[in-house]
Amino acid sequence: MGKDLRTYLDELLKARPDALRVVDKQVDPKWEITAMIEKLRREQKEFPAVLFTNVKGSKIPALINLAGSYDRLALSIETDVHNMVPEYAEREGNFTPPKEVSKEDAPVQEVVWTGNEVDLTKLPIVWHNEMDSGYYIDAGPSIVRDPDNGKLNAGIYRHERQAKDELGFMPNPAHHGAFVLRRYREMGESMQVAIAVGHHPAWPMAGVSKLGGIGGEFEVAGGLLGEPLEVVQGATVDLMVPARAEVVIEGVIDTSEDAMRHEGPFGEYPRYYTGVGTMPFIKVTAITMRHDAIYQTVFNAHTEHTCLGALPRMGSLLRRIREVMPTVTMVNLPVSGMGRGHAYISLKKRRDGEPKQAAFAAFAVDPLVKHVFVVDDDIDVFNEEEVLWCMCTRFQGDRDLAMIPYAMDGHLSPNNYDIERDERSEDRHKKIMATKMIFDMTKPAPPTFFPKACAVPEDVVQRANTGELKEVTDVGQILRPRV
Repeated sequence: MGKDLRTYLDELLKARPDALRVVDKQVDPKWEITAMIEKLRREQKEFPAVLFTNVKGSKIPALINLAGSYDRLALSIETDVHNMVPEYAEREGNFTPPKEVSKEDAPVQEVVWTGNEVDLTKLPIVWHNEMDSGYYIDAGPSIVRDPDNGKLNAGIYRHERQAKDELGFMPNPAHHGAFVLRRYREMGESMQVAIAVGHHPAWPMAGVSKLGGIGGEFEVAGGLLGEPLEVVQGATVDLMVPARAEVVIEGVIDTSEDAMRHEGPFGEYPRYYTGVGTMPFIKVTAITMRHDAIYQTVFNAHTEHTCLGALPRMGSLLRRIREVMPTVTMVNLPVSGMGRGHAYISLKKRRDGEPKQAAFAAFAVDPLVKHVFVVDDDIDVFNEEEVLWCMCTRFQGDRDLAMIPYAMDGHLSPNNYDIERDERSEDRHKKIMATKMIFDMTKPAPPTFFPKACAVPEDVVQRANTGELKEVTDVGQILRPRV
C-alpha cells in the first residue's frame, strides 16, 4: 500500500500522540472551524491538527491545521526541524516518476459523482476568515497540462465555491499555473483541471516547490515520499490524478477573456484580504472520492498557511541557489516575513560579491521573495536575533544595500504597484511589481581584517552540565555564611 494521508496520520499518532484531536460536536463550516484553531493559538498550549467529524451540511469530516507546525512537516519527510531544509532539498532533487494504477486500485475513485450528481455544497468547504467572500478550497494542488511540453503541473491556488458545480480559479500571475492558463487563452482553447484534496503532506508540499520550468511536481512528490506517487486517469478529464487522494474535483475552464467572474476578497499569506478582481472559473464535471473520505483544508492567513508555504520554498531555494553559489549553507524564510517575503541566507564567503549573486538566484527562484538578508556561515539563520545582530555590526547601508525597483512579485501584497507606480487602485491583479532589496550583512572576504566575535570556548560549553542546576526554594539557602 502506498503512502497517503492515512498512513501519515498513523505515523503522526505514533510519534506525536497529542498532535491530532477530534471534535464530534456539530460545527458550522462558516468560521466555527477556524475559530477553534485561533483559540488554540491564543492559548499557546497545544496546537494540534483537528478533525471535525460533524460539519453542518455535510456527511464528510473536515481536517485542518495538519501543516500548522514545522515539527509535523519535518516528520513527514522523516527528519526533525533542525535538519528539515537540507533534507527537503535533497528529496526534492530526487525526481521519482509516478506510478499509474488501475481505477480498481485507486481509492479516490470509489465514489464518482458526474452530471446532476455534482454538488460542491455536500463537501465541508470552509469559510475561514470574517471578510472572505465565501467558502474556499485552499489545500488541494490544481493539476493542469502544459500544452507546449505536455507535462503536468500542480500548484496550490484558491478556489471559491461559486455554485454547486462552479469554482473560482485564482493563480498568482507569477506561478506556472497562470502561465499555462495564459497559453491556453492565446491558443483559444479551454483548459482541463483537477484539484486533488487530502493526501500525505508530500503532495501539497510538492505543489508549493519552486521548480525550474513548468511541471515536475508529481516527480517531486515521489522524491519526498521516498516512493512513486500512485496516479490514476481522471474520470472526466485527460489528466492523471493522485490515486490515493481523499477527494478529486475535475472540471474545465473557459479561458476566454469574456468568461470571467468577480472573485475575492480572501485572506492571503501577507495576512491581509487581497486579490480581489475578475478571474476565470471551473465548470465542475466530476467529484470523485473515497467512500470514507476526509476533506482537508488549510487555515489561510494563519500559522498553517505560513508553514505549508515556507518549508517547500526553503528546500527549493537551498537546492537551486547552491547551483549558482555552492557555498550557501542554509536558507530560512522566517515567519516575520510570512514565510515568503524575507529570505535569510547563510554562506561560507570566499569572494566579495558572492552574497549578491546568491540573492539574485533567490529572486529568480521565487518571485515572492522581497528582501534577502545574507549572513556568514557562523550565523544561525533560524535565530532572528543573530541575523539582526549582523545588521548592526556587519552592514553599512551606503555600501551593503542594493535596491531593485520595478521587480516582478505577486499580486497579493497590499502595497505592490504597477508600471505607473499606482499603489492605491483596488484592482490588485495589475499590481505585480515591488521594490526588492539585498542586505549584504557578511564580513569582508579574506584576507581583509575583521575582528572575531566573542565566544566561550566551545569544548568548555559542551562539558558544562546543566543537570547540576538546583532549584532555589529560600533566599537563605544562598545567603548562609561560607567563610
